[in-house]
Amino acid sequence: MGIVVIGAVFVDIKGFPKDAYIPDGRNVGHIEYIHGGVCRNVAEDIANVELRPTFLSIVDETAMGYDVMRKLKNHKIDTQYIQTIPGGMGTWLAVFDTNGDLAGSISQRADMMPLMKVLEEKGDEIFSQADSVVMQVDLDKELVKKIFALAEKHQKKVYAVVANMTIAADRRDFLQRFNCFVCNQLEAGIFFAEDFSGMEPEELCEVISQKVIAGNVPAMVVTMGAKGSVYADCKGDRGVVPARKVQVTDTTGAGDAFCSGVVIGLTYGKNLRESVEIGTKLAASVIVSSENVCPRFLPRELGLDIDVPEEE
Repeated sequence: MGIVVIGAVFVDIKGFPKDAYIPDGRNVGHIEYIHGGVCRNVAEDIANVELRPTFLSIVDETAMGYDVMRKLKNHKIDTQYIQTIPGGMGTWLAVFDTNGDLAGSISQRADMMPLMKVLEEKGDEIFSQADSVVMQVDLDKELVKKIFALAEKHQKKVYAVVANMTIAADRRDFLQRFNCFVCNQLEAGIFFAEDFSGMEPEELCEVISQKVIAGNVPAMVVTMGAKGSVYADCKGDRGVVPARKVQVTDTTGAGDAFCSGVVIGLTYGKNLRESVEIGTKLAASVIVSSENVCPRFLPRELGLDIDVPEEE
């Protein structure tokens, strides 16, 4: 079944200025409607490495919802457990500045609780065949508990991705149960209630290592944009991985691609540093285009000894 991804589908509405962005003015530019959502992006990123993930989510009955399903199926993502429910998708409205960096955003969350019925009825079937599980940590607590229960029952590793860090910060009691938690520098500061802004990678790496060891957190990776990323685990392994120097077009989805690479690496035999390096490569491939996900890669291009499944 491959990696199982559990989380929301969003419609991303993205605005790009034609000239210099003026925060309090009217900006002429163009607007794009793109399939989004952290876990939807992660599922497609994993599929674009020619792996075959399974996606548990909800779409609605609109033309966009049907288009989301069509694209997921075209990428060879297992969609059999996705529910179609009116109003089932969230919306993310974002504006970018002239440099392609996010200037501001507003999101409307989707109700994910209908997935509980899927987990109750099909959970054993899904988790018994999974290679690992990626979940959106800011899901409803009841869903998070159910996912952990199934993962523990079937001895599957669980990795966390973040969509809304303010909500995720209330999930601190689950942190020790994730095999690896991936977030950015700002989100890490929210999570630990400290200010990490202005820190250089080496300094942040030391701080995160201390907190991971003190909290007995299995592993944590923190991205720092152009400065790269830092990683640490509860056994004392830690390090800094620099970012790749590329021309930035749009940073949307880079963090999701990074997380996908980390999860892919850890799921299929790589150590933490090697997995972060895979994530760094996938993230770099996203920010050079306006797409939310990475382009196609073969597993062996990322150092993975995995044969591509034959077309059915």
